[in-house]
Parts: sequence; structure tokens; C-alpha cells
Amino acid sequence: MEWSMGERDQRRIVPVILCGGTGSRLWPLSREGFPKQFWPLLSRQTMLQDTASRAQGPGFAPPLVISNQAHRFLVAEQLRAMQGPEPRIVLEPVARNSAPAIAAAALLAHESDPQDVLWLMAADAAISDTEALHAALEQAAAAARAGHIVAFGMQPTAPETGYGYIETGAPLAGVPGVSAIARFVEKPDAARAAEFLAGGRHLWNSGMFVATAATLLGELERLAPELLEAVRAAVQGATRDLDFIRLDPAAFARAPDISIDYAVMEKTDRAAVVPASLGWSDVGSWAALWEVSPKDARGNVTQGPVALQGARNCYVRSEGILAGVVGLEDAVLVVTDDAVLAMHRDCAQDVKKLLEQLKAQRRPEATEHRRMYRPWGHYEGLIKGDRFQVKKILVKPGHKLSLQKHHHRAEHWVVVAGTAIVERDAERIMLRENESIYLPLGCVHRLENPGMIPLTLIEVQSGSYLGEDDIVRFEDTYGRA
Repeated sequence: MEWSMGERDQRRIVPVILCGGTGSRLWPLSREGFPKQFWPLLSRQTMLQDTASRAQGPGFAPPLVISNQAHRFLVAEQLRAMQGPEPRIVLEPVARNSAPAIAAAALLAHESDPQDVLWLMAADAAISDTEALHAALEQAAAAARAGHIVAFGMQPTAPETGYGYIETGAPLAGVPGVSAIARFVEKPDAARAAEFLAGGRHLWNSGMFVATAATLLGELERLAPELLEAVRAAVQGATRDLDFIRLDPAAFARAPDISIDYAVMEKTDRAAVVPASLGWSDVGSWAALWEVSPKDARGNVTQGPVALQGARNCYVRSEGILAGVVGLEDAVLVVTDDAVLAMHRDCAQDVKKLLEQLKAQRRPEATEHRRMYRPWGHYEGLIKGDRFQVKKILVKPGHKLSLQKHHHRAEHWVVVAGTAIVERDAERIMLRENESIYLPLGCVHRLENPGMIPLTLIEVQSGSYLGEDDIVRFEDTYGRA
């Protein structure tokens, strides 16, 4: 998939969306299998869609998205649903932090035009003032074309200890509104954060940066040559897979695991910052989400089926069952179909410790939801017992599962909505609502939705082992092994 370049626009900006985070402090909603950027936390759109929406229109190229390969179909589907410009989606074979991902984006953009301005941003931040964002972006782009790497520094509104800070230096000559960076400061304690707020010289480091592809690659070559060498080999060895660009796994794995802050920004003499007030938040915790969400007269934020009595300044969210809260203040209650989190808002940063405990106990709820998304649709666990389990499966119109068999389980499918075509060994069978089929252990089978509406069926599995790894694939539309 190549970009259609058209007529060169000197104001062309390439949005680069980094989509590899897990949002661990927003557990149990955000999990590795379905992290926060794919959830609608602040609007009807998901956070990824909100991010992409801010970078559409005249002057913007189609987005370049760097994603974990496990989430590739989620990224593609959510961006396709926006009906915007077709993105380039680059898949990281292993997680290597932001610097290698940004190096890959710069190398790919450089192929089109070394002077293209890249707008580097995470997929999971909140920004309420898009007009102010675009004004700051215009200033940052001007400085980027002058050879700087520009950070967005957010004007602090509180003595926040959860963010890194940027100390501003002297204004840049010839670039209004942009200053040099005196230094980066790690997350401070409360007393130092209060000093920063009072002093007026420190800004929150938003993690958004603007620079040309040529400037980024030049500084990576100078400051992190081993990293750039590994990523260049990964880009040169990349392969096309459906709508995706797969970086070469062996080469990319050689790149150090390091952020762009440590690899470049804290060392370069080209660092600059544009101060801005955008209503920005990294939405890194339930407390942060409460801060940026609309509240009722008593300071409560609610989402889903929720009933409150005498509650104040609480965040209460349910993804299904009714959640009732009586007489609590400054509390967080989050209910999913398989986990409940209850805590004081002041303990929001400790959710990560709880998650580490759950992972040590090998709890599946630590990383996966009951609903599991696949390129063809999704499935959801309903009941699990000794030697059996029941799932609900939804297949999107025109999609089909892989041709497969199982060594340890038999399956029974009952169609409850839509139409299915089932391949079972040499047979090809059409099923309609309220019809069913039995798939004995070891048979080769496939499920397809030939219709115009989603296909929903109930699957009953029985056997000695019911794990998802008991799948032998013979053929797959989506290139899965």
C-alpha cells in the first residue's frame, strides 16, 4: 500500500500514532488483550479514533500507525470505521519502547520526503481543545522545519507527581512561541512538584513530539547509531501482509528497549518546547480519567448501569451488571463481566501493583477479557465446567474462520442469528436460525458467514482439553499460523 502523494504541500504533516501501550493502571477495563486505546473512555469514539480524528483534514497526510502485531486487526477495523484516509499500519514483532518505533516511522516517511514533518503521539491521550492543539502544532512545525525536535509542554494545573517535567529555556530566535529546553526532569515528589507549579518555568512532558524525518534520523545516527542500524535493517527486511507492514523480527529484536526521551531528547542540542494549554491528560489512571470526565452536581462520574445514593466525587463504571454505590466519597468502582475493582481514588497508581500480583498468580483476568476479538469477529466465554465450556461466537458478514481441526475436543454449533456455511470434512452445509451441527473430534472444519448481517451462534465444546492452543490450522484468510 503506497501513499498517493499528489501535489507537494509545504505544510504537509505526517501523523505518527504509537499504539503499543497496555494501560495497566486502568485494569480491569484495560488489559493486554484489549488495552485502553481501543475503548471509548471519553466520547463515543475509542481513544485511538479520537487521536486519529485530531489529525485529519488539509495539510495532514494519512496516518502512520505503529502497533503491536497482536492488535493489528483492532487497529485496522477501528480506523476503517472512521472512513478517513487509509493509514499505513506498521507492526512491531516485539515491544521495544518508543525510540525504535519512532525510528521505523522516520525511515518510512523519509522514503517519501525527508522534509516531511512528523507529528509523534500516543494513541491513548485525551485533549479537549483541538483548536489550541492545532495552533500549537503550527508553531511546533515551524520550529521542526528549522531543524528542531519539538516537545509539547503542557501548562501544569496541579502539583502532579505522575508526569515528567520540562524546564523551559530561552525563546528560540525566529520561531514565535517556542523555547529551547533547559532540561528534562523525572517525576518529582509532591514538594518538588509544588515548587515547579509555583515557579512557572516547568511544563508537563506530554510525550508528543514534532520533527522532520531528516532531523530525527540525523540525531538517531549521531546519538543512537546501534538502534538506528537495527531498525533500518528491520525496515529493509519488512514484508507486506494484507494491509500491514511487518518489520523484520530478527533485526527489530536487536534494537535496544529505550524511549525516545532517553535515546534522543535528553541528549540532543536540537530540543525545543512549545508551551500549550490543551486540556491534556495521559489518562494513565482511574483518578486521571475522573479528573477529565464530565461530573454530576456531586462530583460523580458514571458510565453504564449505575445507581448512586449519597456518593460524592466517585468514579463508577459498569460494563454490564448494575453497580450500586451508597455513601462513598472519592472512590473508584469498575465492574466488568469477570472482575471488580474497588479503591480510593488516591490509590489509583497502586492498581499496577495489584495487576502484578494477579499475573504472579497466573490469573487469566490479568491479561484477557472474556470477549476475545479476532479478525473475523469475536467470541465470548459464557460457562466453563469440567470437560466442557460454552461460548457465544459472532462472525462479521463476509468473514470466515480458519480451516482447522482439534485433537482434544468436539464441538456443537447452534445458529441463533444469521446464516452459516459450515465445512465439515468433505461436506459443505448451510445452517439457518435454530439449526445446529455436530463436529466430532478430529474433523476438519470451517465456519463462514455468507450473509449481510452478523452471524451469531452458540458453541458447546466437550473434551479432555479445551485450551485455545488446540487448533491445527490448514488454511487462514488472515495469515495466522
